[in-house]
Amino acid sequence: MEIERINENTVKFYISYIDIEDRGFEREEIWYNRERSEQLFWQMMDEVNYKEEFNVEGPLWIQVQALEKGLEIIVTKAQVSKNGENIELHTEDGHTVDLPVDKKIENMLEDKFGAKQEEDTEEMEDDHMEDNLWIIVNFDDFEDVIQLSHYFQDMTGITEEILYFYKNKYYLYLEFSQDVLDDNIQEDLISQVFEFANDADITIHMLEEYGKKVLEENTFAEIREHFPANI
Repeated sequence: MEIERINENTVKFYISYIDIEDRGFEREEIWYNRERSEQLFWQMMDEVNYKEEFNVEGPLWIQVQALEKGLEIIVTKAQVSKNGENIELHTEDGHTVDLPVDKKIENMLEDKFGAKQEEDTEEMEDDHMEDNLWIIVNFDDFEDVIQLSHYFQDMTGITEEILYFYKNKYYLYLEFSQDVLDDNIQEDLISQVFEFANDADITIHMLEEYGKKVLEENTFAEIREHFPANI
């Protein structure tokens, strides 16, 4: 997927139909199956957020253009005006356009991806507004997973550590507590993780749907119990 950051409030990305199919979606179902199109959209947005730090906050204005070999999607963050009567959109040239609230998007991807009710949109936005920092990494060898588990045996502040197996590779989802660890410590921990693992270009939705969950709770402790460190 190709991603272009237009400005602080707008991002444009292109995804080919081949990439869509590689993610487990049929081309036809993204037009006619609302649930599947939403799954695809949030997978893409997770990747955009991960690579460009484009956090989903508040209402979004989404434009979709179907091209010969894929989709071009422009997502713009919008704000509700103080009087609550308009949606304020920031254009590429820095200007602001006001739209009546009753004209704001009520579907997921306009008419392209089927009808979407406002309350569903708000619910999904809430689900994807995460306070904690998280990363997904993969490993060249399971031995690296073992070594990382022993390296982090006295670590506090990791709220989730889930190990997946997908396409002959092990993937680890790590989530750090904002309440326990400040930003500097989190960045230091992430750099330590990358001594054993690689940055993974994959979303948690892909792993949840198509990967095999190996360990979900106390992952590091479970690995340490069964596999000694290779010193």
